[in-house]
Parts: sequence; C-alpha cells; structure tokens
Amino acid sequence: MRSVDRRQLIPHLKDAARGYNRVRARNLAATGFSVVVASGMLWDPGVVERVVEWLQENGASYGEARLHSIRRRGFVLLNGRVIGVTQERRVGLAVRAIVDGGLGFASSPSPKGLEDALETAKRALAAARTSARGVRSPIRMAPARLGRARYSVTPKRDPSNVPLDEKIELVREATTIDSNEAEGIRVSQYTVVYEESLEEKILATSDGALVESSIPRVAVFYNIAASSGEARANRWFEVAGSGGLEVLEEQGLEEAFKSDLASLKINLTKARPGPTGRLDVIVSPEIAGIMAHEAAGHPSEADRVLGREAAQAGLSFRTYYKGLLIGSRQVTVIDDPTIPGSYGFYLYDDEGVAARPRKLYDKGELAELLHNRETAAVYGVPSNGAARAMDYRSEPIVRMSNTYIAPGHYRLEEMIEDVKEGVLILKYMEWNIDDVRWGQRYGALEAYMIRNGRVEEPLRGVVLEGTTRGLFASVDAASRDLKFYAGTCGKGEPPQGVPVWMGGPYLRLRGVEVRRQ
Repeated sequence: MRSVDRRQLIPHLKDAARGYNRVRARNLAATGFSVVVASGMLWDPGVVERVVEWLQENGASYGEARLHSIRRRGFVLLNGRVIGVTQERRVGLAVRAIVDGGLGFASSPSPKGLEDALETAKRALAAARTSARGVRSPIRMAPARLGRARYSVTPKRDPSNVPLDEKIELVREATTIDSNEAEGIRVSQYTVVYEESLEEKILATSDGALVESSIPRVAVFYNIAASSGEARANRWFEVAGSGGLEVLEEQGLEEAFKSDLASLKINLTKARPGPTGRLDVIVSPEIAGIMAHEAAGHPSEADRVLGREAAQAGLSFRTYYKGLLIGSRQVTVIDDPTIPGSYGFYLYDDEGVAARPRKLYDKGELAELLHNRETAAVYGVPSNGAARAMDYRSEPIVRMSNTYIAPGHYRLEEMIEDVKEGVLILKYMEWNIDDVRWGQRYGALEAYMIRNGRVEEPLRGVVLEGTTRGLFASVDAASRDLKFYAGTCGKGEPPQGVPVWMGGPYLRLRGVEVRRQ
C-alpha cells in the first residue's frame, strides 16, 4: 500500500515525445528516478530498425519490432520456511506487420543476430498476407505522438547487489507471525512469495518510434489462512512497485502484514453479523481501488467495447449503455502510467506512443476509452498510449496501468460524522463482477457499524452489492486521501498478466444495498 502526494498526480507529460530528457529528469530526480541510457540491454537498436526497414521493403504498410527481456528471481516461504528459490529469464523478439489491411504477428526466443531476426520478420509478414485474404475491416494504425527516447528507473537499493540470504531474512522479518498477534486464532498456513524483476525493451516502428527502456520491479505477495472454531477467513495481498528493495519499506510490507493479521483476528473473534438492507456505506481506498479497476478500467478498454474480448474476458457495458452519466460529480476515474514508483509505470507504451494520464470517468460522466493504435484508428482518435505486452511472446493489447478514483475535499472524520446508520468497510476478502462489468459485489474482511456519526462494533459477513451506475451514482463524498494497492491484471488469450496499481480515497455511498454473506 502506498500513499501518494496529490501534487505528484498533476499531469506531467505535456511534452513527453519531444522534451522528455529535459523535463522528466527534473521531475523524477526528487523521487529517486533518473533518465539515463538504459543499461544492460542485450541488443543494438540497429537490429529492430533494420527489421522494420526490411518489412517495408517487402510490402508491409506498417512494421514493428520489439526486443523484450524479462529476468526474474525470487523465493517462496511457507509458514516462515524457505520451500523454493526461483529464477526465470524470458528473452526474445516480437514482430508485427500489416499487409493489405491484414495483421501478422510472430515471435522467437533469443535471436542470435540479424539473420535470426529477419526470419521472425518473414513469418510475421507471411501471417499478415494470410490474414489479409478476405479481410472485411482492414487494420490501420492511428497517428500518435511517437517517441525516440531512452529511459530507465534507477533503484535506490538494487536487489541484484544484495545476497539472497539477506533478502530472505528481510522478507521473513517483515512477515513473521508473533504468537501474541495470533492469540485466539489458528493460522493454518501462510505463504509469502518474493519476486524481483528487470524488464528491458528496445522497440522500433516503421513510422518513426525508437524507444529503449529498463524498469526494475520488486513485489511481495502473501496469503494468510486463519480460523477460530468453525469460522474461517483468509487474506491475499500484494505489495509492489517499480524500483528496488526500498519498495518494501516505502510501501510498508511489515505494517501491511501485521494489519492484515489483526483484521483476520477481529473478523474471527470479535465481529458480529452485519446488518442488511439499504444503508449508507463508507468504503476505504482499497475498495475504491478495486472498483476503479474492475468497474471503470476494464469496461473502458476499447477492444473490449468493440467486442474483441468477448470470448476471453467478457464484454463492456459501454458497448450498450446509451447514457453519458455513470456516477455523481464526486467520481472521476483516471488511469496514469506515469506515476513515479508505481507498479504499472511506463513512459512509452509498446507501440512507441508517449504515455499520459487518461480520464475514464470525468465528474460522473463517461469520458475516454483506453486505446492502442489499432482501436484508436477504428474510433478516429489518436492513441492514448495503452498498448502493453506481457513479454516477447505477446502482442501489445489495450491494458490499464495505474487506475484510481480521484480524491475529494473531505476528511474521513467529516464523512463519518454525517452518517446516522451505516457501515464502514476497510478491507475486502472477496469480490465479484459480471462479464459486462455492471453488477458487482464486495465481501468485507474488516467492517464496522456506524451509528450517529460514531464507529462502533466490528461486523462479519458484510457484502456491498449493486450496479456500476447505482454504486457510483450514490457517492456523495470523497476524502482527501489517496492510496494505491498493487495487483497483476489478467487479460487476453493466451492470457497476459501485467503489473498495475489501483487506488482512490475513502468514498461515502448513500442508501446502497448491504447483504450478509
């Protein structure tokens, strides 16, 4: 979990494509980031440039080549004991070509030189020609602000310079369960997974993009299963960001783990069954974040709106919904890849387009869709830089990055004081949403009764349920807080998982449906 100064979220990529090396170097210096030539890259940019030239020489109207390397190392703890050490390296070349409106994609692991790279390009070109036969809707790439830039994230504490046993001890100390903390409950099992990664890319397109990037990330996932008598509960959580080992301290891994253990204890030993019916509900930034991701981000993916995700991940209500109003004026949802330190951080997408904040909902009204260059061409708009590929084996598709509900002007105490009878939900244990991202429910791990403006006894089994419009329209207050939570977003076929943040403030929802688990 990370709190962010709202001043960092002022749009700060006004001239990313042209002035990045000047402007961003100043903006990022204060946060431990720097703009430097990406170090440790495996290939010369000339390889990808020559591939796209060859594609054009051989009949492609558009060519794209991406050298993509991801190196991962980590370990797994079960009940505090090391049960495995992991290491993985995915290195390869991805090539796309458009011929006569048909799109072809090919990839290959670890090309040994230009000759290998051109063999991959030949397969992509052949696939494009096959795809072009009988094509009804020719594929085009929309114009965009393409970059010619190098950038990297510089970790404050590079995990590659820290011995494995030190990293194990660091994570184990932060996730140790003290007998006093667990008194009254039985922790049957808890699993902790540590992962450090370095993602490096060189991307070139036939219409001028050339982008090199290097982004290290650190993540810890944990799952705690606990019980007391017949009652059972579990908590899954992720702490992650771009950078080095400092991520775990800055985002409070130890505090999050101890807080979640305390929440399990409250749920299992002190909570009573929650109320039902229409009540006022205040949700935490954690709940606001998952709502932003699931009920605003996914339905705003343009390929989903066009029906292209129907067979894999579902549809979007934005395909069918004819209204403009989706929430109250308190609800503005933004997706921003450029937040320093974020898990979903990038400055240029995997089609070479300069990243920027995208408003998906603007004061309760539907606003932008997330686009790659292909969907942007369908809608007749410029791409807004939302194309991401999981690795070299994956095509860039429309993805979120860091999606959040914008904060408001209230203090949490003010929001609580104005509730006569309601519920405060701090953490969720499970959530569910339908295929068009309309009907949704959130089951609480930690919740409290509010009476006459005061937070009182803890509750068990509380479920918030409603429609996307119903829940967002009921929001009448948003707090000044803004906190982010890490996740891995899944989409596509074959499935692609990419790192994201989701977040928001506390929200007050008036007269919404509360059920019991």
